[in-house]
Order: sequence, then C-alpha cells, then structure tokens
Amino acid sequence: MRNLIDIKRLTVSEINSIINRAVEYKSETAESIRGEISYNSGIIDFAKFGERLYRANSCFGKTACMMFFENSTRTKCSFSMAAQKLGMNIIDFDTKTSSFSKGESLKDTIENLCYIGVNTFVIRHSEDNIVDKIAEKTDCSVSFINAGDGKNAHPTQALLDYMTMLEKLGTVVGKKVTILGDIAHSRVAKSNIALLNKMKAEVHLFAPEYFVPENKADYDGVWESDYDSAIKDADVVMLLRVQNERLNSEELNSSRAYKDMYCLTSDRLEKYAPNAIIMHPGPVNRDVEISSELLDSKKGKTILEQARNGVYVRMAVLENGVE
Repeated sequence: MRNLIDIKRLTVSEINSIINRAVEYKSETAESIRGEISYNSGIIDFAKFGERLYRANSCFGKTACMMFFENSTRTKCSFSMAAQKLGMNIIDFDTKTSSFSKGESLKDTIENLCYIGVNTFVIRHSEDNIVDKIAEKTDCSVSFINAGDGKNAHPTQALLDYMTMLEKLGTVVGKKVTILGDIAHSRVAKSNIALLNKMKAEVHLFAPEYFVPENKADYDGVWESDYDSAIKDADVVMLLRVQNERLNSEELNSSRAYKDMYCLTSDRLEKYAPNAIIMHPGPVNRDVEISSELLDSKKGKTILEQARNGVYVRMAVLENGVE
C-alpha cells in the first residue's frame, strides 16, 4: 500500500496498521529525547537525531513534494510537520509560479520532479479523482497521497478522526456516530462514512434539504429527518464545515439560514447528547456549525486534538509510502 487515494481501498488490517503506527509515533517521548540531542558548534547531529528520535525510519533523507492546488492550512502544515519529524526533505511546490503557466502538463511536471529525486507527492486538488488519474499516467516509482480531491475523498482526515475516536471511546463498534451539515459537498463525510462502516460503527446522517447529496442512497448510513433526533444519544457528533466556496448562488442563499437552525450549542448538546464528543475537520465557521462558547469549552478541545493526531497519522502514511 504505497499510494493512499481512498479509504474504500484500505482493508481493516491496513487501517489498523496505520493507526497503530501513528499511536507509536505519538507515544514516543520525542520532547524528552529532543532535550538530549547534542550540538556541535550549533549544528544538530542529524545522524544521532534521526536514529534516536525516529528509529531510523525509512523516510529519513527522502523527499516529499507538497502540491496543493487548493488553499489549505491544517492539512498542508500537518503533512509538512509530519515529513519534518520523519527527517524528510520537503519541496513546497508553488502552483502559481510553476511550469503550468508555460503549458506543461501535470504528468510531465511530476515525472520531472520524480527524476529530480522526489519520492512522495502529497496532492490536494479541486478535481474529483485527480490523484488516481495522475498515479495511472505517471511512469515513476513514487507514492501518491491524496490530501483531498474535490468532493471525492480525504482519507487522512478520516484516519485522524478515527484515531481520535479510539482515544476517547476505546472502540467505535456499535457506537452512534452522527455526521451533520454540508454532506453534499464534503469529501470528509465520504471518507469518514467509508471508514466507520468498515469499523462497525452505527453511522447516522443529517443534512438540511439544500445540503443533501443527489446520490443520497450511496451514503451508507441512517438518514435522519430531524437534527435533534440525529444527535440524540450520539457517542460522536461530527459537524461539517459549510463550504461557501463550493456553493452556487441558490445554495448560498439557502445556507444563510443554517446557523439559525443548526448551530450546535452547549445547551443543545447537553439536552440531546450530553456524553458525546464533538468533532469538526476545521476550519470551523464560528457560530455557524458550532457556537463560540461550545468551541472554546472543554468539549471543543477535541477538535484541537484531531489536529494534533493528524501529524502522527500522516507520519505513518508517509512512512508507508516510501517502504
């Protein structure tokens, strides 16, 4: 499993392997080891650093290229941090000043970068299935990691969400996980639904009419007709971002009423799902999907823990890609 393109293609064993490795990385006492690193005239002894901190993992000294054709803060920074922790070289590919402006194809660009020495490409793009197409056309021994393609998939987000659920709940088997909001435009929802069903969770879904996907039957979960019923007695309440940048004018007009009806508050959570953990892929539209008071409360800190876990999951994914 060198490429990571879609959760649907992973077996339960492969998912568990990634999570177990991520947990290992998280449990390593990196900070205490960091304090023991010797300096020679102000320069880190990288050989000792790599061996002690990363167990001489297979990524050390390899090169990852971050190709983000859509704006990203969390995912891009998380992948970059993960690669840095693994001792990888990082190329931050600037799509605005690349050879695309001179007419070069994406295939040719990637193959040139491959021969320059790139080992792994981390790609985010607005086009569905673009990573698949690139992987099929490229004649290079490299790995491709999907960092989010259109409305299709965001596999590492689902993996880090799963890791966070395991930390909080111990297991997702038989747990009620409710996914709410802009499901129609959400690659996060698709990847989470695929993973949670593999892991035997009870997936419940709710979206206002303007955010219900056309192919609703393809989303494997219990569709609820009422927001409060959807979150009632849930173990996990996962809110999705209202993706204004993907909405047409009609959808945008409809979505403006979203916060008045569907914003999750502490009172609402306490009434219907007091024991639930709340999750969100970020960035959160404050007081739209989640109220500021809930987001800044102890319950809201789980969302920050998701971001932290993302680094360790992506370390495990990058490591798989170069083995």
